[in-house]
Amino acid sequence: MPVAVRPILFLFCVLLLTSCTHADPRPSAARVLPVTAEDCARMRAAQVIQDDNPVPCERLRRVNFDYVDFEGTTGTGNVVVLDVVATQTAGIFADLKTHGFPLGKARLMEYYKGDDQAAMRDNNTSAFNGRPITGGGDWSKHAYGVAIDINPVQNPYLAFDDEGHATILPPDSAKTFVNRSETRAGKAPRSGMAELVLDIFARHGFLIWGGDWNFPVDYQHFEIGSRTYINDLLQKTPEVARDNFDRYAQRYRDCTAQSSETDPAKKRATCAAQVQR
Repeated sequence: MPVAVRPILFLFCVLLLTSCTHADPRPSAARVLPVTAEDCARMRAAQVIQDDNPVPCERLRRVNFDYVDFEGTTGTGNVVVLDVVATQTAGIFADLKTHGFPLGKARLMEYYKGDDQAAMRDNNTSAFNGRPITGGGDWSKHAYGVAIDINPVQNPYLAFDDEGHATILPPDSAKTFVNRSETRAGKAPRSGMAELVLDIFARHGFLIWGGDWNFPVDYQHFEIGSRTYINDLLQKTPEVARDNFDRYAQRYRDCTAQSSETDPAKKRATCAAQVQR
């Protein structure tokens, strides 16, 4: 082989090896990162996590991802979740970007000092927040890092008192997104609504959608399962629990693949009900 050709051939081989080892586009769209001691200190200072939180800060992971906003601009977002669900969460946000599903923004809850309503008003997509259930006293599943809220303005939270009076959060959504009809006479299509991505969340193990609830109705909210299931995962080592959760998500994907149901909404609801714990 001529000497002059060898450097060119070597460069070609390096480029070929690099392209092969980076064939999966997902790492460029979503990454799982550690939550450092400094991160934990900032979260405590911002009252995002408390000493009695049901999950210690050391069990949390940050998912960093690219997303498309409502103007079509690519941004970078972050959410914090339990280590067990971090890889599947990265898959969710990678898939949202691939499908062009827009997000308003995705800032860590320290930015809002743990104020859920402030984050909702700012149309912020978020996950971990060491807080009680909205309107209740028990720990929210967000305090376990196993729940995600997306686009709160497009997907509001609705609660009703005994007289039928509604509380709608964020309030700006009351006249724009309480009506969930996708096709409306004389109205332009709307983007960013959770109904468009229910299967993406379910395929990654977030089988419960708050829009399916009778009361309250929480269109922005996704979670993995019951408190019994969450506590069962927490009793296992992180590695065993992660494998368990991955198989949980796989069972939903297997169910939809094997189903003869032709209506996607019915297929999603049926398989989610069969698989969720």
